[in-house]
Amino acid sequence: MPLTITPITGIPRIRPGDELVPLLYDACVRNGTGLVDGDILVVCQKIVSKSEGRIVYLADVAPSAWAQHLAAQSNGKDARIIEVILGETKRIVKMDRGRLIVETGPGWVCANAGVDESNTEEPDTVILLPQDPDASAQRIRTGIRTHAKVEVAVLVSDTFGRPFRDGLTDVALGVAGIDALLDLRGQTDLNGKELHHTVIAQADALAAAAGLVMGKGDGVPAVVIRGYEFAPAVGSGFDLVRPRELDLFR
Repeated sequence: MPLTITPITGIPRIRPGDELVPLLYDACVRNGTGLVDGDILVVCQKIVSKSEGRIVYLADVAPSAWAQHLAAQSNGKDARIIEVILGETKRIVKMDRGRLIVETGPGWVCANAGVDESNTEEPDTVILLPQDPDASAQRIRTGIRTHAKVEVAVLVSDTFGRPFRDGLTDVALGVAGIDALLDLRGQTDLNGKELHHTVIAQADALAAAAGLVMGKGDGVPAVVIRGYEFAPAVGSGFDLVRPRELDLFR
């Protein structure tokens, strides 16, 4: 079977409390793609967060003195947004020229704690990352199984920058039904040499591939990847976070 990456269009604007599963599945059917056993459904974080009510109204935010101080150094960034970022932050990794790279409560290291100001539907609102992306992915996977009687893997993706590399790429935050990492240690290369260190971030690679057809202005919040062979597994996006004891840059 060839590997295909199909954007799913026609998904309506998501609001808090919306049930994603029927909306996603119905859109897959209308697109002529449907869902079959072994598919990988990649869903952008933003519609997951919206459905879960992870929206902050800036009118309700009172910026602290620290947030106001940072805003004054950031070329006009709203102090209320900085306050929201700080509320999602466990550790500031780097702070320079108005930019904040932080570690979130769950452990993601990213710019602005993943707080998003784009495509928010309502003015003066920002969108937070899901509180538990793995649980979000698993709910969608279980819902698809119940709704459509098929077994798929689900990735919840978001767009991150990368240290030492320019440009953004999509990564997997939530993972269900597939291992986040593909461990090739113990296998051999073309010359028969045993691999000792090769562990592929397959969930990130799949999310990045999906991201190629999920343009910010295209209204494509979900993608179906078909034809990628994988062993079904519980999966967890947190497997992609390098353990502290192995992180040479921490």
